[in-house]
Amino acid sequence: MIDFALPSALEAHEPPARRDGVRLLVSAPGSVAHHAFDELPSLLRPGDLLVVNDSATLPAAVRIDRLAVHFSTPAPGTDGLWLVELRRRNGKASVPFPGGTPGEWFPMPGGATLTLVRRETPRLWQARLSVPVVPYLRAHGTAIRYGYVPRDWPISAYQTVFARPGAEEASAEMPSAARPFTEALVTRLVAAGILIAPITLHTGVASPEAHEPPYAERFSVPAATAALVGHVRSSGGRVIAVGTTAVRALETAVNDAGTVRAAAGWTSRVVRPEDGVKAVDGLLTGLHEPRSSHLMMLTAIAGEEVLTAAYEAALAERYLWHEFGDLNLILTRP
Repeated sequence: MIDFALPSALEAHEPPARRDGVRLLVSAPGSVAHHAFDELPSLLRPGDLLVVNDSATLPAAVRIDRLAVHFSTPAPGTDGLWLVELRRRNGKASVPFPGGTPGEWFPMPGGATLTLVRRETPRLWQARLSVPVVPYLRAHGTAIRYGYVPRDWPISAYQTVFARPGAEEASAEMPSAARPFTEALVTRLVAAGILIAPITLHTGVASPEAHEPPYAERFSVPAATAALVGHVRSSGGRVIAVGTTAVRALETAVNDAGTVRAAAGWTSRVVRPEDGVKAVDGLLTGLHEPRSSHLMMLTAIAGEEVLTAAYEAALAERYLWHEFGDLNLILTRP
């Protein structure tokens, strides 16, 4: 896996003035090119398919005294428990809080109570909230943010144009690769003959300090999307995932023959270089932190040589990292 030092000056601290006003690094075997994101329609071909995540983003952080609770996902196989991360508030940011004991409870805003049940991982607890979680978060939560974003932004800043905000389930953190899309840009893509199809994957909390692989998350690949993926690939088009979440969903739903089927449930799929990918021909994604598990997926798609060249160029040209930052379009077939 590639490694590098990320200067703090290259961390995006706030949303850009225009959603599509970010840069786009395009990397493919033998080439690296620099573009504005709104040039995307001219960088794809008619018949290409963009697979997008339609999960909305929850205001999944709740602050209590000196702690913050980050609600992640329902705990698979339990009755009403959720996975949560406890974090110690540290000025305008927060850091992981290693404390807590089974049975410990915390008074929450609005009269609710959170009770720790058992540890799921060294970072995450299974916990029970005394009221339904999603309505509670929409009433009392704020968007999860980390130290590189110094102030709160409204939850609307964390919704993508593809999100279904009224859905009963949603993501703890934004599927951020789709954030720069606007309705006008989607119209231009469709007018250029580029197809768009949804999957759903509700993301859990990432915790940038952890560098750990993703755990189980709920996903769905609709039958219409699976059929369109098959049609595009058989017609010579390219299937380009928008975000690592779309890759994870598609690679969970693909069989050994490379056919994507309709699928739904929980996925613990980790895409590794030694396994490669069967369902996608490219990826549109943000720039990822050193040593993050996402870089394994990117290496599986691009290969280490292409990915190394892309990140060297991103650092040299001072691209911006994180959810409000610039984008990288990785193509396996230029």
